[in-house]
Formats: sequence, C-alpha cells, structure tokens
Amino acid sequence: MSILKKWITNGTDRPFYVRKEIVLEELPKQAWAWVCGLGQFNFYINGEKVSDHVLDPAWTDYHKLVYYVKFNIARYLHKGKNVLAAEVGNGWYAADASEGYFFHFPTFMPPNPNGYKPFDRELVFAAHVELTGTDGKCTVVDSDETWMTAPHMICHSNCFGSETADGRKRIPGWNDPKTPMGDLWKPALPAANGEKLSGLSQEQAMPSVGILKTLEGVYMKTVNGMAVYDFGQNVSGMLEFDVKGKAGEPVHVYPAEKLAKDGSVDQMAKNWILIDVKETYIPGADEKWEHFAMTFTYFGGRYAAFDCPVEQLKNIRLHVVSSALEKAGTFYCDDKRFMDIYSLVENAVEANMVSVHTDCPTIERFAWQEENHLMAPAIMYMKQVKPHWEKFLKDTRLAQHTADDWFYTMDGGKYYPGDGLIPSQAPCYIPNVLPVPGLGDFYNVIGWGSSIILGTYWHYMFYGDVQIIRDNYEAGKRYLNFLKTMVNEDGFINNGLGDWGNPAGEYARENVETAFLFADAKVMAMFASVLHYEKDEEEFKAYMGQVCDNYNGKLLVKHPESGKYCYRVWDKKDGVAVTQAAQAMPLYWGMVPEDKEADVAESFRRILLKDGSLKTGEVGQPYIIQTMCKYGMNDLLCSMILKKEHPSYYAFVLAGETTLGEYWEDNPRSHCHDMMGHIGEWYYNGLAGIRPLTPGFGKVLVKPYLPESVDHLQCTYYSAKGPIHVSMDREKDGIKLDVQAGDGIDITIDDSDLKAEKKMTMR
Repeated sequence: MSILKKWITNGTDRPFYVRKEIVLEELPKQAWAWVCGLGQFNFYINGEKVSDHVLDPAWTDYHKLVYYVKFNIARYLHKGKNVLAAEVGNGWYAADASEGYFFHFPTFMPPNPNGYKPFDRELVFAAHVELTGTDGKCTVVDSDETWMTAPHMICHSNCFGSETADGRKRIPGWNDPKTPMGDLWKPALPAANGEKLSGLSQEQAMPSVGILKTLEGVYMKTVNGMAVYDFGQNVSGMLEFDVKGKAGEPVHVYPAEKLAKDGSVDQMAKNWILIDVKETYIPGADEKWEHFAMTFTYFGGRYAAFDCPVEQLKNIRLHVVSSALEKAGTFYCDDKRFMDIYSLVENAVEANMVSVHTDCPTIERFAWQEENHLMAPAIMYMKQVKPHWEKFLKDTRLAQHTADDWFYTMDGGKYYPGDGLIPSQAPCYIPNVLPVPGLGDFYNVIGWGSSIILGTYWHYMFYGDVQIIRDNYEAGKRYLNFLKTMVNEDGFINNGLGDWGNPAGEYARENVETAFLFADAKVMAMFASVLHYEKDEEEFKAYMGQVCDNYNGKLLVKHPESGKYCYRVWDKKDGVAVTQAAQAMPLYWGMVPEDKEADVAESFRRILLKDGSLKTGEVGQPYIIQTMCKYGMNDLLCSMILKKEHPSYYAFVLAGETTLGEYWEDNPRSHCHDMMGHIGEWYYNGLAGIRPLTPGFGKVLVKPYLPESVDHLQCTYYSAKGPIHVSMDREKDGIKLDVQAGDGIDITIDDSDLKAEKKMTMR
C-alpha cells in the first residue's frame, strides 16, 4: 500500500502551484515528507526549495509505476506558521504539444497510428508528511482538499524542451508564509485517478536529476536581430536569465547544438527535422528586470539565440543536468587527443542520463534499450549507476508484452506484438510498432530487447549482486521464448536493424541478430547456474548449442583469397562478403570452434586493415573494440580512433564537437548521442587493463597497454569491492607499472602488452 493516501489537482492539464499552511508549537525531532507531482514537481517549505533535485520524479510508464520522492524536511521548519508548497508541471504525464517542437516521425516512415496519448487529463499532486515530536508523538499531514492551488506563471511546458512563462501571472511569495493568499488561490480538487495512482506508487530509489555544473553564456554576435550566446559545451541544461522589456511583449530564446555559417543558431537536424524548441518569457512590467528559469523541462544544446537586444539581458546561465552525478572512475594520460575523446564520451553520457537513458536530448529523447547493454560497461566504469540500471531494468520488465497486448494497424485493425516481447523503448511513450520498409522493425529488435538479459549481465558483472538476476530472470526467460518464435526457416533472426549505424550500410542482420540470440541463451544459462536452476541451465545450453551449430554450419567458411576461415555475411549471396562485426561478435561470445579461432581472428585483422577504420555501427562496435583488444590489436585500434577523418572519434574533436555525434559524420543528425561511446570501456579495461575475473571485481586481471604517444597514464576505478588504481610511466629503460587495490581484491597482473625492456609492478 502506498504511503500517498490522497491525490489532488487543480482540475487542468496546465502547471499549477499548491500550498498548505500548518502551525507548529514546537520543532519536531524528526520530519519527513513523501511527495509526488505528475509529470514533474519541485517541493518547497517556507519559500526554500527542499533538496537540490530538479525534474522529480523519474519518468516511468505511469499506467504501471509512479515514483514519489522522500525528503528530510526538519531543517526547513520553524515554530509558528509554516507553508508546505509545490509546483507541478506536465512532463510526459500529460504532455503539452501545443507549442514548440514535439517529436513526429519523418515522412519516409509509415504514418504512426499509435501516437502519444496523455496518461491523464489533469496534472496531479500528492504528499504525506510525518512530524515526530520530542515526546514521540507523530503528526501526519496528507494532501487533501484543504490544500490550495493557483495557476502557475509557466503556462506551457513541453517535455521536449520548450517552456513559456508569463510574468504577468507571477504570484510573488506563492510559497512564503509571510505572504497572504489572494483571490487566485482555490481549494484543491480530488484527482479522478487518485486511487489508481496510490496503488502504483513506490519510493524512488534511483538518484534524482541534479545540477552537475553551471555554465555562463558568452555573447558571440547579433545575427538578424538575434543575440547569440555560447555556453561552451553541448549539454542537457535548464536555462535561466534576467530580462527587461515591454509588458506583454514576449522574448523568445532558441537553443541549438550548432551554428549556421552566418553565426546564427541552426535548429535543423541535418535536413531531417526542425528542432524548433524555444523558451519564452513574457514581461509583466515595462523596463524592469525580471527573472526567467526553466522549471519543468530541459533543452539540449550549446548555443542560445535571444530575439532581443543584448542590453535587455543579463545573468545568462545554463545549469547542466544529469542523473549520473557520481563518478566511478577517473582517467588521465598526457596525450591530449585521448583525453579529448574521453571527454566527448563522458559529456554525452551525462547529457543522456536524465531520469531514463535517452538516445539524445534533442530529436527523440527516448529510452532506447540497446544502450543499456552495449554502453553498460563503458558507463559503469565511468559513473556510479547501480540503482540507475535497477530502475532501467524495472522499466524494461514493466514494458514486456503479454499475449493480450495490442496496437492499431494502419487500417484500424489490431496488431498483437506477442507474449514476452521486450519493446525497443522502455518506457515507451510513442510506440512505432510497424516495420519500416527497407530498414527493419524499430519496435521488435533483438539488439534492443536483449537489454533485459545482457543489461542484467553487466550489472551482475560490475556489482556482483545476485538479486539483479533474481529480479529479471523470469522476464529474460520469457523474452528468450519469444525470440524462438522469431527464428526463420534458415535458423536466423533477421527482422530488426542489424549493425545499426554502419557507415557502409553493412547491417548483416542474420549474422548480428542471431549472435545476440546465442548470447542471450548463453547468459541465461549462466543465470540459471547462479540460481541453481539445473533443468533450465540444461535447456539453455542445449538451445545455445543448436543456435551455434546452425550459425557455424551456414556462415563459417574458408575465404577464397586468404584460405582462412571467416564468417560470411548471409544476405550477400555473391562471393564471400566479410564485415568487422560479423567476425567480432562470434569471437567475442565464444561461438567459434577452437580449431578455427586463430583463422577467424586473422580474418578479423585482415578486414580491419583493409577497411583502415572502424567501419561499424553502434551494435557491432563494442564487440569490435573488445575483440581487437583481446587479440593484440591495440596499436591498430589507437590509429583508428585517432584518425582525422570519419569514421573516427578524433574527427569529432577536430570538428569542434564537445559530445559524440549520432553517426560517423560531420554535422550528424544529433550532435549528442552516447550510443557509440563504447571506447570508454577500452580506456579502463584496455589501456588501464582493469578487467573483472569474477562478478563484482573480487578477482581482477590487470593487463594494461600504453600507446606509443603516451608517457604517463593513471586510472582509478572504484569498484564494488574497493578502489583499483593503475599508473604507468615511460622511463628511459622501460615502463614503470604501479598497481594498487583495496583490501579484499585479488589482483593478477599481466604486463605482456607493455612491450618494454623493464617492467616493475607494485602492490
């Protein structure tokens, strides 16, 4: 039973203020509040914001789960009259698409008959406050109709980043006990869906979104009457500024990731879609300084253009927001190129970890699932995200379909996705369930849905917590059973996106997607072993053997030129076509017969040398990078990531980017995707060489590599068992290696990749 007893509303789907006056004869010994406002809320006591949170609560499928946030409020209270207050905005709960950009599918995709539907027709609020006196007596204050509501000065808030504030509707002191309430305040109404919401409510365990840092806007130039400011970094951010103008005449702000040639902001996503996000402030008085601050949403970008003279603006700041607030690792080396690439990845991760793991802060802002396993190790080395993945995986479990779930077809009929299907997004607010001709199915994609299994695997490997397996085992088992229904007559899965993002369009669907089928079965067998489900383990092992035998029987061939065994691309019928991903994935997952492993590794090396770059999409890339590392190709990998032209990480740096682009190209559709940030994993397990031998890093192999251009490298990873530190210094007579680890961590050192005449190790 939820601690939230009663939900209230102002009866509209527009942002509102809510407050309650209470009188305290003495200060409580303990004071706690459990609070929720949907879609987003901020909580105040006596005019002071409680906590440093923004954008509470975390996004969920509100039909299935609602989070409330617990606050320790003792220090905010005083004797006498106190005011408990909150402001509530739209978010995804009742999204407002009336102004500014709101995602829609491009014209080359079929019209979507299953668009966004609000979860409710009204915004809602609930609170439960417990005040415990020195005598042990507990006074409870619940939200009810004695609370008062008033319309918010923010009259429009869009979950994709637009927000409008009307200074004429400002209510000074709305949350201050010294300010009396005026005629705008009306008694709250009971929420129509209150009983249901109480039944779905749980306390939020994932860290709330917070402010990482604040960037000052630097004036660049005025173009076509627009004052353009640069914040120096592409971020997810909440803007605030002071402005003066004429009452009732709006000032608009247009954020963007990039600039046009003339220096104006460019909101066009590579001729694909216009991201016409805007912040609007309407002054309430003539020529008086007034303050605007984004409250219920955030925008993605580096630049902002104001349609007013510079003289009317001051104190322009952008608060960088993220859920990934705490570092798990630090890395440094004296080759600036490597550090610039590291910064690209870390900045992109921070910008896309905002309540859910988004693909980008601009175009879609959706919780695509593939990153929750493909990017998991990179992010887990960089950031403390144990509770984040627990939340993401819970979202995934809740999104898993039953046999009764259905969507509309183009002709108004019903489409049943199938029992056990994990959709490609979780939570999914705008389902696109119909396959796109020529591209594949964006809703039923094994590389995305496998996050329920492989995302669980990475959580277990990094944190060693068996509970994550228990929590997700049945969902993983159901998903694997669903996948069996997707296998075609050739024994492959090929309905999804393959190596999505591959610059040459080499998606190799059968190769890539069926390798995931094997990986899912292999990991489920491991889970069954951990949980001592012997029958399940036998069945999973038998199935993975069946998949592997078919895979090798039809794809593993001798190359006609080299005479070496390799994996041919199934859908390329002319000759033996070979791609990097098609070799790397079976090598990574242990599908290659032992007597042919050396051949396939050599074939992998040959195609890498032939291509001369990471010719890969986001799906194959982590396996390519890790397989290069495993088979002694770190030198080659360094040369590829430092190339000056795409595909290359360093090409993004040379183009002036501060975050990763979506694809290997200049001016990509999105300039802030973390989906190709897998190189971050290699910084920790390839360069520093820190690799878990057992779940949770109780036993660790340190096998470092020092690039020729690097003389000094140091890295610390704060594992679940304690810190692990690796440093290397190139000296006249060789490389000095220093490895230190916390008590209880069993370290094995392999310095064979250092290629130095003299090597020293210290514990």
